[in-house]
Amino acid sequence: MSIERAGAPPEAAAKAYLLNSSASPTLVSLSKPIMKSSSKGGLVYSTDGGQMCPECRQAIAACVCKAVGAKLPVGDGVARVTRETKGRGGKSVTIVKGLALDPPALTLLGKQLRTACGSGGTVKDGMIEVQGDHCEQVIETLKKYGHRAKRAGG
Repeated sequence: MSIERAGAPPEAAAKAYLLNSSASPTLVSLSKPIMKSSSKGGLVYSTDGGQMCPECRQAIAACVCKAVGAKLPVGDGVARVTRETKGRGGKSVTIVKGLALDPPALTLLGKQLRTACGSGGTVKDGMIEVQGDHCEQVIETLKKYGHRAKRAGG
């Protein structure tokens, strides 16, 4: 089946394809792909779950409703320090949970803990992750900064 139009150069036929095989075929240019967009926003799927506001569906930095910033994590006042190796290729990570701090203070405390341990890490979802098995040193550092901390898990 040929898709050439009368008087059109062969290159034009190569850039078009038959979209509908009904009685009146429609020719569509392939120079621009056809993409669907979500009705709620442009993002269709992402594995990074904590970067968008659930209320206004904007990036956390550009959130207009500030629903995420208004909620402080609720804790019982005790920081629980654990060591995990799951999903990390056998490498251990020290995790601090249960601190009722706002995100800037949590980021600052995470930096102080990583500096005290001489290791890397990150702050994700209200938890501080320090690379390596530094549970005892993290507990001592947290107590030095005035937080109640205890070892949780094995």
